[in-house]
Amino acid sequence: MESELSILKNEIQSLSNQNKSKIFQKFFKTGIGQYAEGDIFIGITVPVLRNVANKYKNIDFQDLEILLNSKIHEERLISLLMLITKFNSNPENEKKCFGFYLSNLKNINNWDLVDLSAPKIIGTFLVNKPRNERELLYQLANSESMWERRISIVSTLSFIKNNNFKDTIGISKILLGDKEDLIHKAVGWMLREVGKRDYNLELEFIKENYKQIPRTTLRYAIEKFQVNTRQKVLKGIF
Repeated sequence: MESELSILKNEIQSLSNQNKSKIFQKFFKTGIGQYAEGDIFIGITVPVLRNVANKYKNIDFQDLEILLNSKIHEERLISLLMLITKFNSNPENEKKCFGFYLSNLKNINNWDLVDLSAPKIIGTFLVNKPRNERELLYQLANSESMWERRISIVSTLSFIKNNNFKDTIGISKILLGDKEDLIHKAVGWMLREVGKRDYNLELEFIKENYKQIPRTTLRYAIEKFQVNTRQKVLKGIF
C-alpha cells in the first residue's frame, strides 16, 4: 500500500507548472552566486499548496522532516504549512513544533519560507515567554547564516502585533551593519510595522541611528510616512 507521503509527493508533482517554474527560479534568485543558488522550483503557487496541505494536515513529524529536507522548494514550503497547522491545532503541540523548527533551520533557506513561518511558529511561541527564552532571537541575529538572521527579525512580527516593540528595536540595531540586502529589507519592514503602531518610537530610532541605517532599510521603514516627512527623513532632517 502506497504511503501517505508518497501520495502527497505525487500530488505535488502533478501540480507542477514548467512555465511558472522558470519564473520562480528567476524571481527567487537561484542562479550561480545568487542567494538561492541551486534551489529547485517546480512552479506551484502558495494558495494551491495550502489546499494540498489541508488534505494532509495529520501527516507525522517524520514525514514532515523528509519534506523539509527536500531539494524541491515547494516540498519544503508545504512542510512548513503543515507544521503551522500542527502548531495551531493544539497548545500541546506548540513546544514540539517549535523544537522541530529549530532542529531544521538549515532547510528554511529562502525568504518566503522564513517570512511564511517564522512569525507564526518562533514568534508566536516566544511572544509571552520570559526574557531568557527570547534570547534565542539575539543568538540568531548574530548567526553566520543570513536566513537565521532574517528569522530573528521577522519572528518579532508577532511581538509587534502584541504592541511589544523592545525586541524588534534591539535586533534591528544588531542588524544595521549587515551586508545582505535581504536583511536590510526585513529590518525596514519590521520597523515600518512598529511605526504603524508607534510612529514616534520608529522615528526616534531612525533619528538616533540615521548614519548607520542602510538606505534600503530606511526606504522600507518610512514607506508609510507622509510624503513631506519621508523626503525630510531621507535627507536626515528631523
